[in-house]
Amino acid sequence: MRAFTTLTSIVAPLDRANVDTDAIIPKQFLKSIRRTGFGVYLFDEWRYLDQGQPDMDCSRRPINKEFVLNKPQYKNAQILLTRENFGCGSSREHAPWALEDYGFRAIIAPSFADIFYNNCFKNGLLPIALDADTVDALFKELTDDYALTIDLSAQTITTPSGKVIAFAVDENRKFRLLNGLDDIGLTLQQADKIHEYEAQRAKRAPWLFAQ
Repeated sequence: MRAFTTLTSIVAPLDRANVDTDAIIPKQFLKSIRRTGFGVYLFDEWRYLDQGQPDMDCSRRPINKEFVLNKPQYKNAQILLTRENFGCGSSREHAPWALEDYGFRAIIAPSFADIFYNNCFKNGLLPIALDADTVDALFKELTDDYALTIDLSAQTITTPSGKVIAFAVDENRKFRLLNGLDDIGLTLQQADKIHEYEAQRAKRAPWLFAQ
């Protein structure tokens, strides 16, 4: 998992509330569990004018030119600004996979669905919950080249005008993101203790380890 420390990026505005996980990554793409390759299908039904299917060549598909991610000024945006209850609906982990694979590193919204929020941290995404008035103010400030700087260690967002906005994050989740540790990575930090335990267990119960 990629570590998240600081990020300065153009902001892509998705001015919609209650965006569910089926909108983020439609159900027909859930057959794969590879974690990669989902970015081209992110918001598939909004980005394209045809019906998306797994393994399609998306470079040849007709696009919805009015959808925000199809506008050239937001092509390389790594911060998504959206409205309340983002990630609601089914608990598919493919949703943060698709967002991360597309290139997003952080999502700012007034609120997130609980399971989606948890899954973001497990996949290298930083979901930032700010009060609705602050999010609304950010939407009103947006321009085509509007960029924010997010400092996870300081837990701050800095706007182009220099305004600093503080945000809250659980200390354990913050540690994991700063160090790029998913569940497996966190466990492997105790690799020496695990090997020591296995060696002791092999001595106590050798029959369990017989070939």
